[in-house]
Amino acid sequence: MDVLLHRTYYEEGTNSALFYNGQFLGFAIELPWLHNQRNVSCIPEGEYALKARYSDKFGHHLHIVDVKGRSLILIHPANNAKRELQGCIAPVTQLSGIGKGTDSKALLQKLVSLCYQAFDRNENVLLTIKS
Repeated sequence: MDVLLHRTYYEEGTNSALFYNGQFLGFAIELPWLHNQRNVSCIPEGEYALKARYSDKFGHHLHIVDVKGRSLILIHPANNAKRELQGCIAPVTQLSGIGKGTDSKALLQKLVSLCYQAFDRNENVLLTIKS
């Protein structure tokens, strides 16, 4: 099972198109690329395993595993990367600006549902990030 993030980089943030098994799902927002600096940069392009995660703050969401030089990088809801993210990725239904979007919780729920179904089938879910 594959999740693809196709990025476009800007000085103020990073916007992406989000695909699940080749089907367009929506968009994603992230912080700008600042050489993988903790809390202020998006993570490097590459391939990462996704795992199920739950917290009181975000409910069911996804953990991006083994990001070099980083820890606890998540896919969780947010509509403004600069205000709400510290290196994580937020799916959004629509883009409303650079690093900004709308209806993040709705798209996260859809993505989480698809990924959790794959986990239930004992499938690996791979996130590929590229520009």
